[in-house]
Amino acid sequence: MKSLQLNNGVTMPCIALGSWVGTDPKELARTSPWLLTALEAGYRHIDTAALYGTEGAVGEAIRQSGIPRKDLYITTKLPFHHTKRVRESLDKSLKRTGLDYFDLYLVHWPQVVVYKNNNPIPLNADGSMMLDETSDFNDTWKEMEKVLASGKVKSIGVCNFSIKTLERLLKTAKVTPAVLQIELHPYLAQNELLQWCKDKGIAVVAYAATGYAVVREDPIIVALAKKYNVTPTQIILSWHIGRGTGLVVKSENVSRQEENLKVIELHEEDARRVDALDKNRRLCILPDKQGKVFGWTFDRLGWQERVLQTEAKL
Repeated sequence: MKSLQLNNGVTMPCIALGSWVGTDPKELARTSPWLLTALEAGYRHIDTAALYGTEGAVGEAIRQSGIPRKDLYITTKLPFHHTKRVRESLDKSLKRTGLDYFDLYLVHWPQVVVYKNNNPIPLNADGSMMLDETSDFNDTWKEMEKVLASGKVKSIGVCNFSIKTLERLLKTAKVTPAVLQIELHPYLAQNELLQWCKDKGIAVVAYAATGYAVVREDPIIVALAKKYNVTPTQIILSWHIGRGTGLVVKSENVSRQEENLKVIELHEEDARRVDALDKNRRLCILPDKQGKVFGWTFDRLGWQERVLQTEAKL
């Protein structure tokens, strides 16, 4: 499996298996078995988060697999209502997984949210996010640097940051984030952000990497899949790898899990055809009725305005 070398010298497998399954208790309860089949299929990088509710399932799958811990790369994330409780939150995540350390620990969102009875998404009476404006992600990052020094995590990074928020973070950071995880797919190519991160030595990992059915069914993607005799998903994943990014992909089906590890090399002209599909269109995280994402406007997030895709098949 291809890998990326991070700015701290650590090697990270490019393809991570995602473990987000929603909030249905039945789906959460049946997560561990298909995580195990993925490990058996060859995945060595698993992506989870405290907010996903799947950290325990990840730990169980690891134990059942019998694969030595040193041969695995496990990513988890700090929830935004724990930004003042970084060490506490990390210890809880370690306990849920039964692991001694994580390979990568990410700040899940730049927002700082009020800690209220362990409710991950506390809301005000008007339905807006209950933000904590007494602190910011610079303060959170200082605590992330402390847990890095503790040895309980091997690398630290961020999710859903932009050039705007990263520039602000780097003004006070002693440790440059090793990884930025963002929504990234052919309809949201994030070219400027990718180049900025490359210049700063920050590896980029894509989530919502295939763009759901709306991108997989794009005529260009379908035509390329026929040309190379692979699936549309494999075309998109190969495009990511060709750009030098990592990615998170999820499938509960054994055959698709195996397929998703088989990336190919696209001819340059075909890679450019995929590049040309960029619409600056977000499909995964859309704003609420107030035009905000977890309490922040696009301007505060540093995200570019874009066309809403209301017909995405999730």
